Amino acid sequence: MPRFFVDQQPQDGVLTLTGENAHHAGRVLRLRVGEGVTLCDGAGMDFDCTVEAVEKEAVTCRVVSCHAADTEPKQSITLFMALPKGDKMEFIVQKAVELGVSRIVPYLSKNCVSRPDKTEKKVERWRKIAAEAAKQCGRGRLPEVAAVVPVAQAIAQAAESETALFFYENERRTGLHDALAGGVRDTVSLMVGPEGGFDPAEAKAAVDAGLQSVSLGTRILRCETAPIAALAAVLYAGGNM
Repeated sequence: MPRFFVDQQPQDGVLTLTGENAHHAGRVLRLRVGEGVTLCDGAGMDFDCTVEAVEKEAVTCRVVSCHAADTEPKQSITLFMALPKGDKMEFIVQKAVELGVSRIVPYLSKNCVSRPDKTEKKVERWRKIAAEAAKQCGRGRLPEVAAVVPVAQAIAQAAESETALFFYENERRTGLHDALAGGVRDTVSLMVGPEGGFDPAEAKAAVDAGLQSVSLGTRILRCETAPIAALAAVLYAGGNM
């Protein structure tokens, strides 16, 4: 069944698709009166609807039933991702949303190869990619893509989570399996570094802030592979797969 995110609550049992959603529903999918569609408020509530009217600028949907979305992970997971070069961040955002991430915070560290001047446009594009991925994979919540922050701010935010993991390429003692042996708490932060690796001062700052330094294994993972591997492992450990 087609799925759309809406930023409204039903009025008299009706929800209306407008803008790009209306165009996609009416012109691309060619939905017709009487067909079913699922609308989601982006906060975990699904509305099962039938199409009541299709116009050029709006598609009117009658709510048949509503229920909590059953596709969200048990944990709220935030991915802190150092800015990679090229369009790798687009891939990371898409796959992280598909897996179940709640929030993505891009950040700039000392060894980031990419240092774009106009990050606002990039963030807007990443938000669109996140929305499309959430719609495609049936998410019940619309994951947030935050503005780019400095590494110090990213560390401070990550430290607020109950489970805060810092994936450090020079970590030799603690593997991800060991870090997750005690279970996964309700709020999780995963901090992944840039292509150039973490600066030693950044690694020290992260540990001093309370993040747990963790290795992702003996093999060197690309910066776009590491967050996906970490997310999948944490979700599995948290009983989501």
